[in-house]
Amino acid sequence: MAPTFEPPGPGQWAIDRSHYPSGVTPISQWLLTKGIEQGVAQVFEELGVPAAGFDVRFVNGFMYTRLRPLIGGNSKPRKPPPLPIMKLVTRLHPEFRKRNAAAIASLRDHPSRQVVRRWETELQPRLAQTNAAFQAVDPQASSDADLQEHISTLLDQLAKNFALHFWLHGHDLGPIARYLHASLRWGLDPIVAISALAGASPSTARPLAVLCRLREMLESQPTPVATLGELHASSTQAANLIDDYFEFQGHILVTGYDLDARTLIEVPHAVLNSIRSAVPVPMHNADSVAGELRNQLDAADRPDFDLHLADAREVMDMRDENGPLTIEWPMGLLRRALLEAGRRLTTLGAISSAEHLFELTAVEVRSLFDGSIPAAAVLSERADKRAAQGRLSPPSMLGPAEPDPPLDALPKALAELIETTRVATKYLGLDQRPGTSNALKGAGIGTTRYVGTARVASSADQALDQLEPGDVLIVRATSPAFNAVLSIAGAVVTADGGVLSHAAVLSRELAIPAVIGAPGALDIADGATVEVDPVAGLVRVFNV
Repeated sequence: MAPTFEPPGPGQWAIDRSHYPSGVTPISQWLLTKGIEQGVAQVFEELGVPAAGFDVRFVNGFMYTRLRPLIGGNSKPRKPPPLPIMKLVTRLHPEFRKRNAAAIASLRDHPSRQVVRRWETELQPRLAQTNAAFQAVDPQASSDADLQEHISTLLDQLAKNFALHFWLHGHDLGPIARYLHASLRWGLDPIVAISALAGASPSTARPLAVLCRLREMLESQPTPVATLGELHASSTQAANLIDDYFEFQGHILVTGYDLDARTLIEVPHAVLNSIRSAVPVPMHNADSVAGELRNQLDAADRPDFDLHLADAREVMDMRDENGPLTIEWPMGLLRRALLEAGRRLTTLGAISSAEHLFELTAVEVRSLFDGSIPAAAVLSERADKRAAQGRLSPPSMLGPAEPDPPLDALPKALAELIETTRVATKYLGLDQRPGTSNALKGAGIGTTRYVGTARVASSADQALDQLEPGDVLIVRATSPAFNAVLSIAGAVVTADGGVLSHAAVLSRELAIPAVIGAPGALDIADGATVEVDPVAGLVRVFNV
């Protein structure tokens, strides 16, 4: 019998495939549920967003979320009361009064500025140091007991990191959404407004600078270099540069966020292709774009434009460093440790594949070597089931629509935060409402058309096995860490996401033409010749 998709609770649930497309591992399900619900609830309360947070549930391996109302979030949705009563409730109810006070303060005080300072001086250095300490542990040289402790400690750290990750995203998306919301109110083109943020995330382009230096070394070799190992052996300088590169990038998950994604050190062929195709990032014209936008405004609005643009630019680098440091690096290290534990258990005959440890729950993974984990046949069955879930076609929405409270029923500060939250949802590509009827139309990034061979894959992990320099990468979504190999692609197309998604940020920062959020992209035949037209936001298929 085919699995059914039923609402996992009251209200309406929207699918989110932007980070974890399908078949999410049990450990990631636990981390995501715990992290999103804790992190978002905390940042909503701090900023004054009039919602309790996001509920997260998994249905047949797919993640669904629901914005939980501030009052009565666990009850069956009801039609909002008449406007006069709504106005009274939102002004007299203690929870709304607390949120309104917080909203007024956050709109006035711009707390993201303090969060950025804290990120730069405390959080980012601490996370890098913690990850480096975990990386220094050699799983192969560890005893079973030490390896188990390492895995359990990593899992505890990841639980904290996931909550931190989503708390930080509240503080980085807030200023960006406020900038976009103001731009829309002034009648500015949102796509152009977003392009004024280009170059504000130097961490995104930093790996490309190393790859460009390695390309110079590769091209200076008297004989062709066939492998990354040959380049490493060509000189002390090349060896040191490659070693340093992998020291800080090698164990980061590069093809996704889940445990079954691969780390950079596992795809040396992709790294070599990235080196071969690496070119310096062109100078961005973001200041010129901002100047043109500013000139379209009345003089009275220009100071507010400058303020919102500065706040949005300030958080961009924190936003793109967040994922690799809080999730993708420690998750890559957990993958490394679990694969070593899996190798040992496979040798003992306890399981049939090392990767079957990815089917364990967060509780089961804490007792790997005492004989209490599920039998090999059970884990094999779980792996087959998760793989089958990945082939399902889930509905975008579950449950009846929940009526939105009218914004004019809310105090001004609360209404503004609701509007900016909707803007963020829309331009992240999480808005599931019907859009264009053209399945190959999305948000364009860049100004140059590109024609190339389509390399279509259900995941970025799959694409890297076949992607050649200059191919058009067509995937559902990419992760921030994909910047380490994205230079291989001549252009990028994603099925999910919007102009604020990670794929859009990477393409914009690396000056790669892209069309983001074209829902029919994965239906393009692999190997077809396609044109990516970012100006029109279209993908055109020429032949199959």
